[in-house]
Amino acid sequence: MGAGAGAKALQALGTFGIRNKMTLKSALQDLKETTLAAVSGLLGKLVYLASLRRAQGRYEHWGMELVHGPESSERAMKTAHAEIVARVLRTPLSSLVEDLDESSRATGVAAQAYVEGMRERIENLVPGERQDTPAASHLSSVLLALSHLEKNRGRATRSIS
Repeated sequence: MGAGAGAKALQALGTFGIRNKMTLKSALQDLKETTLAAVSGLLGKLVYLASLRRAQGRYEHWGMELVHGPESSERAMKTAHAEIVARVLRTPLSSLVEDLDESSRATGVAAQAYVEGMRERIENLVPGERQDTPAASHLSSVLLALSHLEKNRGRATRSIS
C-alpha cells in the first residue's frame, strides 16, 4: 500500500467516526480519577478499597488488572488505600460525621449500621499485614468516636421530636 493509499484509508476511518484518542494514565491516576471518583464519601472510598483486598492482603480489581497489569494495579490500590486512611485520620470528626452520612446514604445503609460494619471489619480497613500499628489504633478510635457520635445524634433527634 503506497503513502497515498494509507492516507486515504486513514481519512476513510475518520469519515466513519472511528477515532481513538486514548489518554494514557498511570494505574494510580486511573484509580483515583475514574474508580474512586465514582464512590461517595471518604469513608465510602475506604470501605471500597478494603473490599478489594483478598487473602494475604493482596488487592484484586479485574478491570484495573486488564488495563494496567496485576503488579501496577496492586501497587496503585495499596498506595490509594494508604492515602485514604491518612486522609481519614487527618479529617476532623465533625467532617467525618457528615462524610458518614454521605457514604452510608450512597449504599442505602443507616449511618449507625455503616460505621458498626466498618468497626467489625477494621482489620480489612487498614492497609498492610500488621494490625498493631499506630494508624490502626487511631482508625479504630476514630470509628469508635463516630459510632458514639452517631448513637448520641440519634438519641438527641428523638428527644427533640
